[in-house]
Amino acid sequence: MQPEELLNEGNDNSKKAAESPLLSLERDLKIFGESIHEVAIEIMMEGLSSYPIFIAHQHELKLGEVILDRNDLNSEWSIHASTLEEFEERGVIKPELKDRFINSYKNPNDYMCVFVVVPEGANFVYFPYKK
Repeated sequence: MQPEELLNEGNDNSKKAAESPLLSLERDLKIFGESIHEVAIEIMMEGLSSYPIFIAHQHELKLGEVILDRNDLNSEWSIHASTLEEFEERGVIKPELKDRFINSYKNPNDYMCVFVVVPEGANFVYFPYKK
């Protein structure tokens, strides 16, 4: 076998391994969407917040409350439940950006607000609940 063949094989495998983590997150959110929606409704009904936020991650994170542990569920992502208020209190959302967040926040009955944390950074994603 030539060294070039080894390199080519490595490239083929790395393409498969380089699947976007968002694809596996989408699979998990589809599976657990109903449970996440129930938690969002509970957060709003109990008056904890009008802005539930779910944190998706694949490592240890100390933000929000664990609702779906990837190790317990044999899934790829853990999901924590949180709120705009906790994000502001913990400095994740700066006070001067709170209004911008609220204005871009989608209807929590139709969409889950997911704060996706990956090694490269973090960002908000809105994912529709399955109807």
